[in-house]
Amino acid sequence: MNILDKIVADKYKEVALRRQLIPIKQLENSVLFERRCTSLAAALSKSNSGIIAEHKRRSPSKSTINNGLNVQDVAMGYQNAGACGMSVLTDGKYFGGSLDDLILARAATSFPLLRKEFIIDTYQILEAKACGADVILLIAAVLSQQEIKNLSEFAKSLGMDVLLEVHDLDELQKSIMPSLDMLGVNNRNLKTFEVSLDISKTLSTSIPDDFIKVSESGISSVAAIKELMPYGYKGFLIGENFMKTDNPGLNAETFINQL
Repeated sequence: MNILDKIVADKYKEVALRRQLIPIKQLENSVLFERRCTSLAAALSKSNSGIIAEHKRRSPSKSTINNGLNVQDVAMGYQNAGACGMSVLTDGKYFGGSLDDLILARAATSFPLLRKEFIIDTYQILEAKACGADVILLIAAVLSQQEIKNLSEFAKSLGMDVLLEVHDLDELQKSIMPSLDMLGVNNRNLKTFEVSLDISKTLSTSIPDDFIKVSESGISSVAAIKELMPYGYKGFLIGENFMKTDNPGLNAETFINQL
């Protein structure tokens, strides 16, 4: 079993338990559930930098990145830096995140928030909406074509944006459908954790122009972004690079100004 399989197996158990703890009706009655979502895809299409900044405490590949920061400070820092949006990792076991991080980020900011999670059930999309997210992430590696369709259409019915993440051509080809807003290419092989920007470059020509192209993982320099822009990428997800510093917001600001 690779790490991705382990995470997903745990996620099925976790979601089953959460469903029992918090009924759907309770999520739908949340104050934030009625909030109108802000489109990340629209923000990226108009931006010169396209930075989606991430809040991430740790990861299976890097263990601890930064456990000492207040998520509200990070969120405000990113928004003030001029990031197009923020990705908030909500997986607890492997990434040290929680839905509380999303709620706190929402309380502090008004820009688009992405719930970064291993989504396998519509229940998690309701949770995301109830906690103030504007965007959900779907990972092609863990979902069938039918699941991608059902989950993305459900998110669209709630007024949310959908970012779908792929790692190779097979995943991309099964995933192209009108209920997606953004197609993200993860430069990290989730089985080996090796990173290469060539994945984004190679897949760029196969992504139809109807979708905002996003490159994810392993982007640590302005040069890397300038290298990817000619391939049609409008969004760049950066987490570790900012989070490993004492002041991610300030770091993001410097980065965006250089760009």
